[in-house]
Order: sequence, then C-alpha cells, then structure tokens
Amino acid sequence: MQDLDANGITDAVIEQMAQTPDPRMREIMEAAVRHLHAFAREVKLTPDEWLKGIAFLTAVGQACSPIRQEFILLSDVLGLSRLVNVMHDATGREAAGTETSLLGPFFREQAPKIELGGSIAYASKGPEIVIFGQVTDADGKGIAHATIDVWQTDAEGMYDLQAHDPTVMEMRGQLACDAEGRFHFRTLKPLGYSIPMDGPVGAMVRQQDRHGFRPAHIHILVAAPGFRELVTALYFADDAHVDSDTVFGVSKSLVIQEALGLPDAPMPGIPSIRYDFTMSRDTAGGGGRVGSDPSRLVPAG
Repeated sequence: MQDLDANGITDAVIEQMAQTPDPRMREIMEAAVRHLHAFAREVKLTPDEWLKGIAFLTAVGQACSPIRQEFILLSDVLGLSRLVNVMHDATGREAAGTETSLLGPFFREQAPKIELGGSIAYASKGPEIVIFGQVTDADGKGIAHATIDVWQTDAEGMYDLQAHDPTVMEMRGQLACDAEGRFHFRTLKPLGYSIPMDGPVGAMVRQQDRHGFRPAHIHILVAAPGFRELVTALYFADDAHVDSDTVFGVSKSLVIQEALGLPDAPMPGIPSIRYDFTMSRDTAGGGGRVGSDPSRLVPAG
C-alpha cells in the first residue's frame, strides 16, 4: 500500500500495466495514461467537470448505430483523424505521392462499373463536369489499368445513402484506366454540406461557435497491384468553406476548379478538371487505406 499524490498516481498506474504482454499495447497505454493525467493536472480538472466529460462520452457512445459512428465524428472534428492520416502518409508516401484525405462514411464496395468517359450520375441532375488525368508512379510512368473508385454528393449535397433507398447506388462508380494510366469520367458538380449536428458532437461544435460545414468534394480511391492504395478527395476552390473544413480534410494540393478549354480535355464542350494521381510503392507488403472498414461509417463524409 502506498500514499499517492497527484504525480505518484501516474507512476502507480504505469507500474501496474508494466507486464502487458503486447509491447505495442503497453507503449500506447502508458503514453495515454501519461498524457491524460498531464491534461487533468494542467487544467486542474474538477470532479464535476470530469463527470460532465464522462456524460458527454457516454452520450457519444449512445448516439452510435449501424449507420452512424459518433465517436469517429468526434475524432474528425478534433482533427485526430486528420493527424493520424498525416502521420500515416509520412511513413510511406513517396515525395511526389498524392496527399491523402479522409475516407468518409459513404464508401461502398462494388460500385457500378463505368467505361472511360461514362457518367456516375445515373438519375441525378445538375451542372455536368469532366474529371480527367493520369495515374502514375513516383517517376511519372503511367500505371496500366489502375482502378479508380469515385463517390460524392449530388448537386443538392446528398449522398445516395441519404437520398435514396439503401439498395440504390447513385453518384458513385468504378472505372479502369487505360494502358497508360489515363482516365476520364463525367459527373455533376457536388455541393458542400453540414456534418450531423443533431447529436452530442454537433452540440459541442455549436458551443465552440464552429459552422460544422464540409466544402464540396469528390472522393477518390485508387488501387493497383504493387502500390499503396490511395484514398483522397478533391475539393472545390469556390466553396465558401474550403478554408475552414470542419474536419480538416483539405490540403492545398487537393483543391481544384473546373474550367473550359483545358489542354487535352477529352470533352471540350464541358467544364473540365485535370488531376493526375501519383501512387507510392507498397514497400510494406500490405498498404491499405486508413480507417477503411466499410462497416464503420465515418460521419465526416
């Protein structure tokens, strides 16, 4: 038995966990305890404040459902999801590799396959644009037949899972690049939207006087054998929230804008965007997307 003061309790907890068999779990939990205890000491956390914090975390858990993951939404709005992605990029992304962005909640396996030049708008209406470019390695060599999954909101800011019966797939598709890694497809210009604001995380965002909006964007997932899977998104420069994404997904290199008369545009009469994707070699023998389990819906979108 020992008398524990505000600093000794930290050492006691870490000592009790010292025999954790899994070394990575031991490392993570020891760091978590050190930082959580340091946080409590820094802000002089009171029992009443901690009980309110526990109530908030309990409400976050209670808001989760098979189609809503409030805890991941909390991670998103605190910037933790973005931080983990940035650190993951640094472990494997080659210098010229395309930056990643958040996967979001609306990725679905087995999206409808479209031919090069096809449209992912099967029923939705709105201003049409063309996305074209090339998938290359770090040396600029085209990656033959790389596959591209694309999904986005419609022109009213709704994903298919929000606007339709869950069996309907709309504003999403999968296409294969040609032998030189080139691709082009048609879509509608998407609309930005608010994260879910009706739960405990939304209440916290309002208390912080934040707007809660995501700028208009198009999700992209690029895959090819021997390369690290690329999960990213393209963000529209003319969206009012492109500089203040509430989940911090935007990078300068991912900002785009449609225009007429682009060189090499495959459909000159339609506003186009050229974006080339650069993939990193899968040196770890596994690659894999970050936070990609499609059974976990990530509310950031």
